Order: sequence, then C-alpha cells, then structure tokens
Amino acid sequence: MESLNDVLRRAQVVRREDLPEPDGETCGICGGAGYLRYDVTPDDPRFGQIIACECTRRDLERKRIERLMEKSNLGPLQRLTFESFIRKVKEGTPPARSPDAAWKVARTYAENPQGWLILWGTFGTGKTHLAAAVANYRVSSGEPAVFIVVPDLLDHLRSTFSPTSDVTYDELFETVRNTPLLILDDLGTQTSTAWAQEKLYQILNHRYNSALSTVITTNLSPDEIEPRLRSRIGDGHLSTLCEIRGVDTRLGISHQPRQNAPAPRKPSRRLREDDRL
Repeated sequence: MESLNDVLRRAQVVRREDLPEPDGETCGICGGAGYLRYDVTPDDPRFGQIIACECTRRDLERKRIERLMEKSNLGPLQRLTFESFIRKVKEGTPPARSPDAAWKVARTYAENPQGWLILWGTFGTGKTHLAAAVANYRVSSGEPAVFIVVPDLLDHLRSTFSPTSDVTYDELFETVRNTPLLILDDLGTQTSTAWAQEKLYQILNHRYNSALSTVITTNLSPDEIEPRLRSRIGDGHLSTLCEIRGVDTRLGISHQPRQNAPAPRKPSRRLREDDRL
C-alpha cells in the first residue's frame, strides 16, 4: 500500500514548465488559471496552498484603481494630468507666480500630500488642471482622493434632504469631511448664503483640526475669503499658498493682480514656492 506521502507526491502540482504555451492574451505563467500552487514537498508548510499569479495581482490592482477613480468624482477630468499640462519652461527655474512654477509646487505636493495646498489667482491659469492632476496622480498610485467643485458640493448636500435621494446627508457629509485627500475646486464661486458658509466652515474646520490633506483652488485673494475660513486656509504651519498669474488660456487675456491683493506670502512649510524653484 502506498504511503500518504507517496500519494501526495503524485498529486497534481502546477509547475511553470507544465503549463501550455501562451495563447494570445493567455498568461504565460499560469496559463490563464489565475492562481498557482507552491511546487514543494508534502512536508513543507506551504504544500497545497495557492497564490495569486502576477496576472491576477495586476488585474486586481487595475480593478482597485478603477473603483478609486469612480469614487474620486473626477469623471472627464481624468485627462488632466501633470503630463498634459502645457508648460513653457520645462528646464531651469520658471518665473515666480507663473503656471510653470505652480506646476512644480503641485507636482511635489502630489508625491507626498501633507497639509493643505491653496492654488489661488485669476481665471484660466490652470488651477483646476493642477488640482485635478494631484487627484489623478494619487488615484493612479492606488491612493484615494475626492475631487469636487464647491458649488456642486453644496448642491449635493442640499439635494440629500429630498425624500428621493439615494444618499443620506450624513453619509455624503462624512465622506467629504474625512476622505484622506479632498480637492475643493472654485472656492468662492458658491452662493454666499449663511447655510453654505456654515457647511464649508464645518468641513474645512474638521479637516483643519485633523490635519487632513486638502487642495483648494480659488479666484479670490486670501483677504477676500470669509474670515473664519481665511484663518484656517492662511495658517502657514499647515498651508502652502501658491499664487498663479498669467494669461487666461481660454480667452487669451492677461489678468493683472487686483490692487487690493496682498503681497505674496511665504508659508513656513517646506513646500513653499520660493524654496522649491
């Protein structure tokens, strides 16, 4: 009578050399099975265990990133990446407050999003593109991010009070408050009602107290932002303020800084613009 070890030794074990030749898109490692078993002796603790093939791991990672992208709310803005941003100065030091200088600051932030990044300046200078590029970079790296336009956020919060809403107010509000990386686009273009200001304050105050990574774009100068929000956005220990000046790429108009705009401010964080350029 065969011993148990002999029977187990004759059991089928997937070996790379035993697999059929790859056929079209069939994986050349697992032959399309998706999983492998360790080719070890029966006394090895791993005997009989299965592991995911490289093709399965790649597929699972692709699906995970797809789910993150769906939750990111980027939609058509997935095309806005750092690579697709048109720069005039690709080598050397770009002019301060230029879109190229802001690209460097945003690209550095995307690699390690700590604290807040505030992109402020005139219309059409690439603020939304850079903010979306940060989100796309993080999602492509397998990290969660949520991109939302501020007026749309407030509309969504209002709509949750409808009896036909599929999402509860608390669910949406908590998602925005606590997502690891939140990108708020076009702060200041929302309807300035007391309710809207209070919701924004609650979101940003929570993220400020929790030091959650946040990117904000705005056409307002820091002095024009509502005082409670300004005190948090302007905290140099948490925020990097990056002003962008230039030609409106949509209209071809050169915007001049407003006369009441504050002098450029150098945040104390290591990512401040003048240190990086």
